[in-house]
Amino acid sequence: MAREGVAGRLPAWTDPECPVARAADVIGDRWSLLIVRDAMDGARSFTDFQQRTGIARNILADRLRKLVAYGLIAQVEPESGKRRVYALTEAGKDLFPVIVTLRQWGERHAFEAGEAHSVLVDERGESVPRVVPVAADGAPLTSDTTSVRKLG
Repeated sequence: MAREGVAGRLPAWTDPECPVARAADVIGDRWSLLIVRDAMDGARSFTDFQQRTGIARNILADRLRKLVAYGLIAQVEPESGKRRVYALTEAGKDLFPVIVTLRQWGERHAFEAGEAHSVLVDERGESVPRVVPVAADGAPLTSDTTSVRKLG
């Protein structure tokens, strides 16, 4: 992954050998995740993101620059020919399962029983099934059934 930001440099990796730490360095703050979430839900312009999140304009500008620098979002020319807009890259779209898993965790653990919240549905209007990692044989995986193997 490129490490050159708008100002020519991005901070050093927190834990260079850990994929979780590197991912957190890129998208680990709440605003970045909410920007990616909203981009997945159709937000395209600076104004779209600002209105949907309520984020301060200076923080939004900073996070958008960072997400562009890390290759999760790209600035593109709109069909209208007006101001450039933002679009998820393939790397940004690859965060969809992460966003779904965070959403589902939030549904289970961040709301009181019966408390109203939004739901994610598929094209037919059906609730999206719970995302569960599985082994090659289809068996569910948990932190108790996996381990990290350091390479190199």
